[in-house]
Amino acid sequence: MFSRNGIKQRKSSWQDGVLGTNCPIPPRSNWTYKMQMKDQIGTFSYFPSTLMHRAAGGFGALNVHNRSVIPLPYPKPADEFTVIVNDWFKADHKVLQQTLDSGKPCPFPDGLLINGHPHSSVFTGEAGKTYLFRVSNVGMTTSINFRIQSHMLRLVEVEGAHTLQELYESLDIHVGQSMAVLVTLHAIVKEYYIVASTRFTKPTLTATASLQYAGSHTPPSGLLPIGPTYQVHWSMKQARTIMWNLTANAARPNPQGSFHYGTVNIVKTLIFANSATKINGKLRYAVNGVSYVNPATPLKLADYFNIPGVFTLNSIPTTPKPGPASLGTAVTGATLHDFVEIIFQNNENTIQSWHLDGYDFWTVGFGSKQWTPAMRRRYNREDATSRYTVQVYPNSWSAIFVSLDNKGMWNLRSAIWPRQYLGQQLYVRVWNDEHSLLAEYDIPQNALKCGKAAHLQT
Repeated sequence: MFSRNGIKQRKSSWQDGVLGTNCPIPPRSNWTYKMQMKDQIGTFSYFPSTLMHRAAGGFGALNVHNRSVIPLPYPKPADEFTVIVNDWFKADHKVLQQTLDSGKPCPFPDGLLINGHPHSSVFTGEAGKTYLFRVSNVGMTTSINFRIQSHMLRLVEVEGAHTLQELYESLDIHVGQSMAVLVTLHAIVKEYYIVASTRFTKPTLTATASLQYAGSHTPPSGLLPIGPTYQVHWSMKQARTIMWNLTANAARPNPQGSFHYGTVNIVKTLIFANSATKINGKLRYAVNGVSYVNPATPLKLADYFNIPGVFTLNSIPTTPKPGPASLGTAVTGATLHDFVEIIFQNNENTIQSWHLDGYDFWTVGFGSKQWTPAMRRRYNREDATSRYTVQVYPNSWSAIFVSLDNKGMWNLRSAIWPRQYLGQQLYVRVWNDEHSLLAEYDIPQNALKCGKAAHLQT
């Protein structure tokens, strides 16, 4: 199966491509996804979502452009480049899966790649022109820092949202995240290093590529531009500088800032704390004490056909609870159009990355140690950027606002794939009792059926 980070699948979680919504595609067969990139523009990615298959590759970029009638908030670049960064393992996906199944943690990556190469990718442009670089971290475990020797990065888009166009020497991009930057080729005609290096790791892994000025035969030279390594506070401060461009259009003619998210009443608050634990003597990851197990029947099929015994609604606490973790199929319920605050509490010493399918959300706050209601005074309620994947720093918290306006069964998961595989995920059932195509599309005619739904008719 394939899933697409950030594509909302409006009214159709049937097309989401995760085990809670779709049956696996059988070997030596095919299945066609049908989706509409409705009301979205920006930089996205896709990847195989079954087991540990993404360690074998199969991932890539999915770039959605503005309609011609919607102006860009910056001059049209001369061209655009897609930059895919990922960590790489010598072990294949089956060996990595066996390692995790045995109760051992995922090993440290063996390298870092830019567009499939550790050092040989080349991007060519003309002196004096400006280019758009769409950069995605499609790795499984490691945050990265991205930079270009002797060139500044003008951030213009984060995961489908136009941002204030601040200049950066380098940018942190966490697992599952994407950004778009403008780069003007203003330097001496030669080649320059493009660098991606891991964050919060020991040792630091580095991959390089080349920015080549057309007509140049001079290879990159000098030291690689220095990037941050473990400076957590530096990264958190940078995250707070990434803000929504309130006057820019996105996919629609109306400005992004015409929706005043900070004034909407919060219907409920969900606090999700991740943890590493042992269950039956083996390593597992949990959310609020529940380590997710995929049932043989996808949740969406069980919900549609009213199949008992697959999942229980609200089977995960909405705040952290003391006590040992247990295995379970965690589903939390919400009503269509609820406006929800979600706190991601990270009490571990490693960085986390959380992704919500079917939505984007506003990243209103980052902070150290424990979240308390008093932290709301520090929220950005004016121009926090929207995105679909948020980082949570070690021993810290992140807060998001999300408008649950997309009916369906949606995966909320760790974007760090070994943690997702070993249970750090849950599903959010967004529902109302009205059967209407205005709210949700019917089950696709080509829907695969498995588990307890294998012989049921639509």
